[in-house]
Amino acid sequence: MRNTEKRKPTPEELLRRVQAEEAHQQRGRLKVFLGYASGVGKSFRMLDEGRRRKLRGQDVVVAAIQPSSEEAVAELLQGFEVIPLRTEQGGQAVDVEAVKRRRPGLCLIDGLAYRNPPGSTNAERWQDVEDLLSSGISVITTVNLQYIREKQQQVEAIRGKAVADSVPESFLLQANDIEIVDAPPEYCVERARAGGSEAEAELLARQLSELREIALVLAAEVVDAQLVEYLKRHGIDQTYGAHERILVCITPRSNAGLMIGRARRQADRFHGDLFVAYVEQPSLSPADHAMLERNLAAAREANTHIAILHGEDLVAAILQFATKEGITQIFLGHSQRTGFWQKFRSNPVERLILESGGIDIRIFPQKESDPVP
Repeated sequence: MRNTEKRKPTPEELLRRVQAEEAHQQRGRLKVFLGYASGVGKSFRMLDEGRRRKLRGQDVVVAAIQPSSEEAVAELLQGFEVIPLRTEQGGQAVDVEAVKRRRPGLCLIDGLAYRNPPGSTNAERWQDVEDLLSSGISVITTVNLQYIREKQQQVEAIRGKAVADSVPESFLLQANDIEIVDAPPEYCVERARAGGSEAEAELLARQLSELREIALVLAAEVVDAQLVEYLKRHGIDQTYGAHERILVCITPRSNAGLMIGRARRQADRFHGDLFVAYVEQPSLSPADHAMLERNLAAAREANTHIAILHGEDLVAAILQFATKEGITQIFLGHSQRTGFWQKFRSNPVERLILESGGIDIRIFPQKESDPVP
């Protein structure tokens, strides 16, 4: 009989879990308002969030706010205690030490991508925020997509504008919460009225649509990082993700071109990952071996992650790989075999569907003589 009892953690494992939990609790929480265009209202959203938390009894201060001509922003700011920026060598920066001495429950810091003046302890504002988080002070901050270092090339290609300052994506992946500030429909209209033409407004609308998609992908990456950190902190050896991660299971006779093509388009659309797996079979005929090589060549051409799986139980091999890689969808071929004896035969596709848990399964027709799913 298979032993289904869970192994008890060792004292060393328990100690590591407790230490990780304590470190996590001591660190402040980070929330980021992410905009994909300037002037969409990130500062207002940050202050409004602070206002609501203050009404709930949280101790909130403002340590940095970007100049704004909006009356709504100025009106909101009046309701907060503001810790003045410090001046150093002609520039201004967040007064990190003053915030630490004040030790609020929450600190609002606008403009995450600012570069600090020469002589500052930290070269950049996001490093100031990291200091406060490490001190146990929670922070809400704002940043535009164009300042995320790893996304700057994409954004520049869309908007044709480059910026010098940047925030590493690895910092954002530490966020406990990220919220995208959408550009309202009237944003493009107002920009057109401010001196642009209707054609320029239409171009801006298309650009914003592309930028929004990049921002959504970045937000999904933050959610992925949160999930991985949570699983690690609780000793859960399992991988899931917010991104689409598609697995195409091929055989010599599967319609690999169709499956890989559709999977590639879907993965590209959602900026997901695409895997192709083949469960090794003994004694392939020369014809089947040639077809398998053609299918694998199609996988390589589509720039997929290719895996050769091993195991007598092909369903178990596929599900073990899918669990390890955090697969969200499985594409596979299946012949529609019929007849009296078929009802007594084990159907691997049905078993895969029953045992796949939350993984979506998509079935594609293939040649009748193919012996596996």
